[in-house]
Amino acid sequence: MVHNVYGRALTAQEIAAGAHRDFVGGMWDEVGALQFEYMKSAGLQPGHRLLDMGCGALRGGVHFVRYLDAGHYCGMDINASLLDAGRRELEVSGLTDKGAQLLADDGFAAHRFGQRFDVAIAVSLFTHLPLNHIIRCLVEVSRVLAPGAHFYASYFDAPGMAWLEPLRHSPGDIVTRFDADPFHYALAEMEWAASEADMQVGAGAAWAHPRGQRMLAFTRLSDAPPAR
Repeated sequence: MVHNVYGRALTAQEIAAGAHRDFVGGMWDEVGALQFEYMKSAGLQPGHRLLDMGCGALRGGVHFVRYLDAGHYCGMDINASLLDAGRRELEVSGLTDKGAQLLADDGFAAHRFGQRFDVAIAVSLFTHLPLNHIIRCLVEVSRVLAPGAHFYASYFDAPGMAWLEPLRHSPGDIVTRFDADPFHYALAEMEWAASEADMQVGAGAAWAHPRGQRMLAFTRLSDAPPAR
């Protein structure tokens, strides 16, 4: 079971009042639109099947559901109450007929959706995960990606492996640590994690995240062996 830093279940009253928007970090409109525009610039098409890992209350998901063909959005999160909030966001936006699939799972078990994905995204997920949980997430996502497909994931960058000193990131003034949430990692550590999941990784295109997160692009190897 993955430790959930956003584990508190929101009440129906809190969801109705929109408290989930602040609960997932605020900047609802800004970060939601940012990840959508990033994915469009990376080649996202309406016909693609998208996996949104750690989708929360659908801050970005609402944009993806509106854009994608019906039934092509799948979101997974550890917190079921946030998914309830996401369903409310879809209802308010008039998107309940788009067939978005939402699942609560504490082990990144994306195979539960029963389909292959053309692309995947995780925004502000790896920033809250220790490395062993990141590897588990990568393995599970790799299992459901089409060969050569990309998994875009944001993270806080460190200048070297096992960087034990706290780091302050700009913009946003967020302080990260190697062994406490929010976490930072060196690209070399992400490369090693990717290798354990039959993937390659490189820096994604630059994006103006308001809290200094950078984007990685994990690619499932076309000649990867069958899932473990």
